[in-house]
Amino acid sequence: MTVDLGMPGAADPVLAERRKTRQLQVGPVGVGSDHPISVQTMTTTNTRDINGTLQQIAELTAAGCDIVRVACPTSEDAEALPVIAQKSQIPVIADIHFQPKYVFAAIEAGCAGVRVNPGNIRKFDDQVREISQAAKDHGTPIRIGVNAGSLDKRLMDKHGRATPEALAESALWEAGLFAEHDFHDVKISVKHNDPVVMVRAYELLAERCDYPLHLGVTEAGPAFQGTIKSATAFGALLRQGIGDTIRVSLSAPPVEEIKVGTQILQSMNLRPRKLEIVSCPSCGRAQVDVYKLADEVTAGLEGMEVPLRVAVMGCVVNGPGEAREADLGVASGNGKGQIFVRGEVIKTVPEHQIVETLIEEAGRLAEDMDGTTTSGEPTVSVS
Repeated sequence: MTVDLGMPGAADPVLAERRKTRQLQVGPVGVGSDHPISVQTMTTTNTRDINGTLQQIAELTAAGCDIVRVACPTSEDAEALPVIAQKSQIPVIADIHFQPKYVFAAIEAGCAGVRVNPGNIRKFDDQVREISQAAKDHGTPIRIGVNAGSLDKRLMDKHGRATPEALAESALWEAGLFAEHDFHDVKISVKHNDPVVMVRAYELLAERCDYPLHLGVTEAGPAFQGTIKSATAFGALLRQGIGDTIRVSLSAPPVEEIKVGTQILQSMNLRPRKLEIVSCPSCGRAQVDVYKLADEVTAGLEGMEVPLRVAVMGCVVNGPGEAREADLGVASGNGKGQIFVRGEVIKTVPEHQIVETLIEEAGRLAEDMDGTTTSGEPTVSVS
């Protein structure tokens, strides 16, 4: 028996159609407007620590990461790339700064892609011909990653600072050099710590090229601040159909970046929604401790791998309506809770049994889905 949970799916409305781009392959992951928007992060290990790096990649893969980037600042890191690229479960991109020789090492190592920062690689433009040929021979896409903090001196001199125009001009200049050598497997990023500058830079790129764009607010900050800045910037761009891969840059473990990035895409119907807990913010009308109730339900459903919307509500004003609209919900008050399943009240239980009852009913719904589950961890959206 398959239960129609009424959850958002592939046909759910989105705010804008994707901007049409070139298509490229990062290993088995397609990037461009014909493919889903992918979520990326970067390992925090020393790449030369092969076992540690592969362990972290495995954790990121389990969290839903699509593509992972590893740093390559030394020859020891470059020597580790062949093993990491081969054993990783997801495509590995080598992140190259300063030393152009590591670009060639990463390509030879079989990395699924290479990120280059033209602003801080010595005499990069003089080596585009050789890099293009090597990448073409191995089928390796290149990301041109322009950062406000390491913008080419020529552009800084021209614009005075890292303006949106300077960021876009730098990226398009470098992409043009690759195009001169008939290499077009390129995606572009232009990152800035200010979401307003970053958004405008990507808008300029979207107007002037059809390369896939990798979105990111660089140095976004600690988890709370970085989440807000990234969600704001990504939302503004995705609302226009701009963006083909994303990375949420947080001063936090990379698994947290994946969780936030995934939730941003799910919230915009750009990735199938998974377990979602809708809970009220509480107010003077609440007759239960909503915060405690929502936390306990979230903990109890942790790891459930179904697209299920659970409403945890604390008053009689919005509670019944929200609980009725969810797949599973509770409207609480006066020491008891009405339990709703697919819009119908199935029972009323004492307050101390609410959490236990919701977990039991969620389990029944999951079993009724007849194995049509998707991976993911619960997330809380507060309405």
